[in-house]
Amino acid sequence: MIRLEDLTKEYDVLPTAGKPGQVLATDRLNLEIGEREIFGLVGPNGAGKTTTLKMVCGLLVPTAGRVTVNGIDVERQPEEAQKHIGYLADFFALYDDLKVWEYLDYFAHAYKMEEAAIPARIDFAISKMGLEPKRDSFIAGLSRGMKQRLGIARAVLHDPPVLVLDEPASGLDPKARHELKEFLRELNRAGKTIFITSHVLADLEEMCTSLAILEKGRLVRVGKIEHVMRSDSPGRRVRVKLAMASFPLADWLGARPDVSTVVPEGNFASAIFAFAGGDAELAELVANLVAAGAPVCGVEEVSETLEQIFSRLSSGEIM
Repeated sequence: MIRLEDLTKEYDVLPTAGKPGQVLATDRLNLEIGEREIFGLVGPNGAGKTTTLKMVCGLLVPTAGRVTVNGIDVERQPEEAQKHIGYLADFFALYDDLKVWEYLDYFAHAYKMEEAAIPARIDFAISKMGLEPKRDSFIAGLSRGMKQRLGIARAVLHDPPVLVLDEPASGLDPKARHELKEFLRELNRAGKTIFITSHVLADLEEMCTSLAILEKGRLVRVGKIEHVMRSDSPGRRVRVKLAMASFPLADWLGARPDVSTVVPEGNFASAIFAFAGGDAELAELVANLVAAGAPVCGVEEVSETLEQIFSRLSSGEIM
């Protein structure tokens, strides 16, 4: 549904002594997003996420490469491509002197929707985003969260097959965030393809079918969510807890050939490590640890969260 081919974007900046006058925002991105995916794009500020989304929507012209949406070249056929896209920017302008329903009516006509279908679509968007109490309110009087809801309502108004959402949960309270996740899942079940960025990584972990991690304009990991969440360590990640920090746990673990990347925790009474063996080998390790005098009080496998994976990859760590 969305294809990026060697997508590159350079920005011209004022030159300084010894430095070129260009900044590389995205560097030869190659990415395919299938139909009915919820695809998350993760990266630190300045990684190139918003630039990428704007090129997908045809709002920025790539320096090199191309984007197709539903088989349509976005640069060569921008108006045709944008019929297939609903876009929510990270920062978007609203018309303060319009009422909520008037704003949606304005954009329904801008999208050249059939006149007879407009009232029902406005009602649908207002209902799904919980805007009924504000239907006749002027936008100038809306809270930040309500304005965010209105922006999302506008993005889905013309029933596009592709939604491109840049930080859609920004400004939403926890209840509204939960409702947004459920709404996006509902749209996905109805056949929509969703390309989304968010700094709320736990939401993406729950919702996405696939994910890409972007760092300094380059993709450092991409794939199905279960693949991206899989640890790079040679085996399982295990945490051992001691009743007290009276034993050199990290040193003992580090001396074993089947253990790697030992990370002490807290007051050194516990440690996480990568273990290459199976259940029987892990049981033997724990038995040997106890026999060596360690006051073991807990052993558990550890699954990384998306936030932990993101932090690790961004810092260049390998575990």
